[in-house]
Amino acid sequence: MTHLYLDTSALVKLYVYESGTPQMLELASKADNQLTLSTLTQIEFHSAVRSRQRAGDLDDSVSESMLDRFDNDLDNRFNRQAVNGYVIDLAAGLVGQYPLRAYDALQLAACLIFRTAAPEEPVFVCADKELLAAAESEGLTTIDPSSQAEPE
Repeated sequence: MTHLYLDTSALVKLYVYESGTPQMLELASKADNQLTLSTLTQIEFHSAVRSRQRAGDLDDSVSESMLDRFDNDLDNRFNRQAVNGYVIDLAAGLVGQYPLRAYDALQLAACLIFRTAAPEEPVFVCADKELLAAAESEGLTTIDPSSQAEPE
């Protein structure tokens, strides 16, 4: 079994077709892959969809359908890592070490905390170069679905 910790930049690719979507669909479809998200990912995902809706990239019905599907998946498909005081304290330290935005630092911190309790080393899946670099510096194995070749 492989534990994949999905940053929002990778998760969105499961719902919106963009660079890296085929790779994410392949990763998510493998029965032995366990998918884990931070609890804050719900906010980030809703924000990303609403932003695309306001920009006119997604119409209202598509946006609502996407959010409904994601909310259903939260209960049935994904494991969730809570954001607590330990995660926040670790994230505060990470922004001093790496050029990360606040939510990116929280995502990385949540994965690092998840790593301490996971039965095996998680793989950090993300499409943000700076966040991937920080995750690798913290000793995490990473996957950037946007940089991988299309699955055959």
